[in-house]
Amino acid sequence: MLHRPRILFTISILVISLFSGCLNYKQEVILYPDGSGKMKIDYWMKFMNEESEKVVDNLGIFNPDSIKSGFQSSYSKVENVTVYRDTIDSSSHALINISFNHIDSLNNTNIFAEYNFSFLEKTGGQINFSQFVPPIATGFGIDARNFIVTYKYTIPGEIISHNASQISGKTLTWQYKLSEIGGGKTISVIFQPYKLKETPIWIYFLSGAVLLLVLFFLLKRRKS
Repeated sequence: MLHRPRILFTISILVISLFSGCLNYKQEVILYPDGSGKMKIDYWMKFMNEESEKVVDNLGIFNPDSIKSGFQSSYSKVENVTVYRDTIDSSSHALINISFNHIDSLNNTNIFAEYNFSFLEKTGGQINFSQFVPPIATGFGIDARNFIVTYKYTIPGEIISHNASQISGKTLTWQYKLSEIGGGKTISVIFQPYKLKETPIWIYFLSGAVLLLVLFFLLKRRKS
């Protein structure tokens, strides 16, 4: 039974090293101003032969029930698990959709116990967010270039500073090869969140237009 990503990756890397495959991990998060949000995890592995595929099947890392039991907790909800095989490159994929009430609470789960999620409010209402990327044990001659982890965060506010490798609009991306993680990495961003109760100005214009339209028809009806 799967209990935490680090165990999953450690076991998988052992399999990869023995069978010359490759594993990739992608984590996409949409954060909301109050710290809640949604997370999508996608990891995939390419098998080099039938023997390696049988070994991985026995581990359960591509078994929907095992995946769900590992990521489900009192602090997060597994919305969906999809496992499929890409016939083009013979790779297996696992897609997990998770929702959470506050990203800090994920630290209390077995899954993310070592990820040290932090969502702290600073002076002036700015949010200092960070996440630790734990080191991953290797060995057996594994080629670290074949293992890539990607973290993508969509930020709910004005980005003040960050250490991401890429930025597109409000989306920040961190990507590491296994050889770059070393003893661990910390991804971080400081942002000014949008106000939860702030009403966009276009709402006022729309409401005014609707009100004028209603008054127009009421006056027209009264005259007739």
